[in-house]
Amino acid sequence: MPFDLKSYLREKIERLEKEFPEALVQHNIPAPLYESMHYSLMAGGKRLRPILVLAVLEAFDKPIERGLPYAIAIEMIHTYSLIHDDLPAMDDDDLRRGKPTNHKVFGEATAILAGDALLTRAFGLVAESYLHHPEVKPETTVQLLVELSKRAGEQGMVGGQMADMLGERQALTLQQLEYIHQHKTGDLLVASLRGGGYLSEASPEQIDALTQYAFKIGLAFQIKDDILDIEGDAALLGKSVGSDVSNEKATYPSLLGLEESKERLHSLVVDAKAALTSAGITHEALFALADYVMERVN
Repeated sequence: MPFDLKSYLREKIERLEKEFPEALVQHNIPAPLYESMHYSLMAGGKRLRPILVLAVLEAFDKPIERGLPYAIAIEMIHTYSLIHDDLPAMDDDDLRRGKPTNHKVFGEATAILAGDALLTRAFGLVAESYLHHPEVKPETTVQLLVELSKRAGEQGMVGGQMADMLGERQALTLQQLEYIHQHKTGDLLVASLRGGGYLSEASPEQIDALTQYAFKIGLAFQIKDDILDIEGDAALLGKSVGSDVSNEKATYPSLLGLEESKERLHSLVVDAKAALTSAGITHEALFALADYVMERVN
């Protein structure tokens, strides 16, 4: 019987979204701040990053409950990055997932603080959840915190965002474009896979394979985004299409052409799955999720 990815994603999203509100602190904080954090965290989306954490645990026959706090922390960090990306000083977007962006609902100041609070809460959630966890070693908790700091910070996602802003309306090389996307998009996926590996007590060779898989699907994800900005359906995407061209933004299709971009997308997904196979990781969900990155319509 073929693997049913749609049911798998629905099941995991339902499980995660039941846990999200509980992970937010409600007491002793101003109500508008909590409402702003809750608004964006519960605004839907693919939930790819936390699902990847749980899929890795399944691949190593570990209970997904062990990975839930880390998975939720990853989604909090991803959500904070989207709130800040949408701000007038950054991408200046009015819509996110078909809904008004956070600053359009709560104002710029509250949106900035909500992003700050989600980022900070993510680290607190990991620390307090695993501090005395009976199945997680103290050194694993430290590894998780180091991973989040490196991949989300100036060497990772934030650095990638800065490079992206510096590259606006510039003639970038393919190497420069890949640097941006390896960090802006790829690093949080790497944190998801490596964190899942640490929690699963994976070997160094398996951690390396998970890292390679993450980098490759991260680039594939961005190439697909660039293709969807040309060929996508705005109603399915929940945002306008064609903005990359109008903003003179460097993309894979602008550098490689549309057809070569599609070929590169396919090659990256094939290589991502091969990296797992080489390390003896054969979980159907991870293979199906790599294909999903290539085949998605939003």
